[in-house]
Amino acid sequence: MTLLRLAAVILACLAAWPAAALDKVRFGTNWLAQPEHGGFYQAVADGTYARYGLDVTIVQGGPQINNRLLLLNGQLDFYMGGNLIQPFAAAERGQPLMVVAALFQKDPQILMAHPDSPFQTFPDLKKATLFLSQQTVASSFQWMKSEWGFRDAQVKPYAFSPAPFLADKNSAQQGYVTSEPFVIERAGGFKPRVFLLADYGFASYSTTIETRRDITDKRSDLVARFVNASIEGWANYLHGDNRAANALIRKLNPDITPELIEHAVRAMKAYGLVENDETRAKGIGAMSPERVQKFFDAMVKAGLVKPDTAWRSVFSFDYVNRGMALKAR
Repeated sequence: MTLLRLAAVILACLAAWPAAALDKVRFGTNWLAQPEHGGFYQAVADGTYARYGLDVTIVQGGPQINNRLLLLNGQLDFYMGGNLIQPFAAAERGQPLMVVAALFQKDPQILMAHPDSPFQTFPDLKKATLFLSQQTVASSFQWMKSEWGFRDAQVKPYAFSPAPFLADKNSAQQGYVTSEPFVIERAGGFKPRVFLLADYGFASYSTTIETRRDITDKRSDLVARFVNASIEGWANYLHGDNRAANALIRKLNPDITPELIEHAVRAMKAYGLVENDETRAKGIGAMSPERVQKFFDAMVKAGLVKPDTAWRSVFSFDYVNRGMALKAR
């Protein structure tokens, strides 16, 4: 048999073998599909997860869906968390949660003020009426009180409508830097003054990847592949062709417009939510125990967590800080 024919036979045999089965993974987000989840949808849409041997199903969150609970109950393999307050609470309760990466280096929470209001600086907002949700009052606002001297008497309920804020120039409203400024500009015809809480000391990581301790203990390779592929997805979403990911997001959540996606991506870059000096040295998804400890101490001071909470029991730094996706930029 000639070498050419032998090679053809070998290739035919290889083609006839079944492809290696991909590991099925269920990943839950904390809200409906949106550009703030873009890197994960990118990794699905452009085949990055598949290249890492993963068949990933993204399970959307929503107002009546608790995907963190589904993770703890074994119905999900990974979960996209928000800031670090909930993992601290999980440690306090002894829940087997593990935070393994942080795709946002800054929490996107903001307060917005009218551009012609008397509130020119963050401390000025201590004189404003604040439209805040119950969830915000129970979390980051407690830090605002302990660290900056804000008062409960300032707060009025935020019903997720911009109308009260637009009608009152002596007020400020909560939001995310990636979305609410865009909404206000469209509804009110002006660009609001934006105060990113992270720039004033609310130093939490955000858009975390969480899993369970049994998975990190028994399937560490699966965790590493999911984290690495997600990091690569985020690098590609911010710096590559993200059209397929955005189409998938809009298919799942038709309320998302191309203009909102453009604003969100621009804000993520401008405010350094995903990439900053730390990620330029350590790679996207970076976390440090020193920074987590600093935020933990601030939350203890705010009364949101007990000082003897073993927060390290719900964090693993083994899967990040390896320089992943440094060249994508």
